[in-house]
Amino acid sequence: MARYSPSIAKLVAELGKLPGIGSKSAQRLAFYLLGQPEDKVAALAQAMLDAKRNTRICSQCCNLTDQDPCEICSSASRDRSQICVVENPRDVAAMERIHEYRGLYHVLHGAISPMQNIGPDQIRLRELLARLRDDSAISEVILATNPTVEGEATALYIARLLKPAGIRTTRIAHGIPMGGDLEYADEVTLAKAMEGRREI
Repeated sequence: MARYSPSIAKLVAELGKLPGIGSKSAQRLAFYLLGQPEDKVAALAQAMLDAKRNTRICSQCCNLTDQDPCEICSSASRDRSQICVVENPRDVAAMERIHEYRGLYHVLHGAISPMQNIGPDQIRLRELLARLRDDSAISEVILATNPTVEGEATALYIARLLKPAGIRTTRIAHGIPMGGDLEYADEVTLAKAMEGRREI
C-alpha cells in the first residue's frame, strides 16, 4: 500500500475488510469519501450505525428486520400455508423482487458445509423444525437454497427430516445455474424456478 497518513491508512484498511473489496477498491472508496462533504460522510456513517443497532432477527422467520415479527410475517395478505426456506436474508429480497411468491419465509443463515465445519446445528434449522411443529397451517415447504453443493446438501437434509411429517416438500427448479446465488438471478429466472419447483 502506498504511504498514507495514519487516518487514511486506517480507513483504507477498514474498507478493505469488506467482502469483495480489494486493496485498490478500498483506496478508491477512501478517496471518494474524503472528497465528499462532511455531512454526506456523516449520513453514511450514521446509516451504517443505525442499521447495525436497529436490525435484529425476526423471531418467526429468522430474517433480518427492524421490527419483530418482521413485515412479511406480520402481513395478513401472505399465504401462511407455504414456507420458502432460503440460505440468507439477501435471498428473501431476491425472491420478493419477482412478485410471484406470496407465502412466508425461513432464513437459515447458512448452509450445511462439512468442509467449513458447518453442520445442522450451526444454521437456523432447529427454529424451522419448531415452527413446522407448532403451526399446523403449513402444508408446503419450498426449499430454495442455492444451487451449490452446500445448498443441495442442505435441501436434501431438510427433505429427509420432513418426510416423516408428511409436509409437502418441494425444491425450486434449476433455471438458476449450479454454483450461483439467488441474489444475482434476474426476476424471470427466479419466477420460472418457482413455477417449476418439484417434490423432493
